[in-house]
Amino acid sequence: MSKAIWQGAVIAESDRCEVVEGNQYFPPDAIKREHFRESSHHTTCPWKGVASYYDVVVDGQTNKDAAWYYPETKEAANNIKGYVAFWHGVKVEV
Repeated sequence: MSKAIWQGAVIAESDRCEVVEGNQYFPPDAIKREHFRESSHHTTCPWKGVASYYDVVVDGQTNKDAAWYYPETKEAANNIKGYVAFWHGVKVEV
């Protein structure tokens, strides 16, 4: 069971993660929505598509753009469509 943890809170957990480029991508139903707020930030990956971001919020503290996902993917990345990955100090335990 993989877990994403920030500020001592488990913000996502699943045994159905996909690993891409060393990142654990959690299925959309594995994230605890109360800790996620839509961000206006976007980036583009040449083979995955346009990524959208979430701010992660725990106990009133915000970790800006700490989670990303691809709402629409290019064909090569269809296995992670909608899945969520983390960085910016979010610890992922496998």
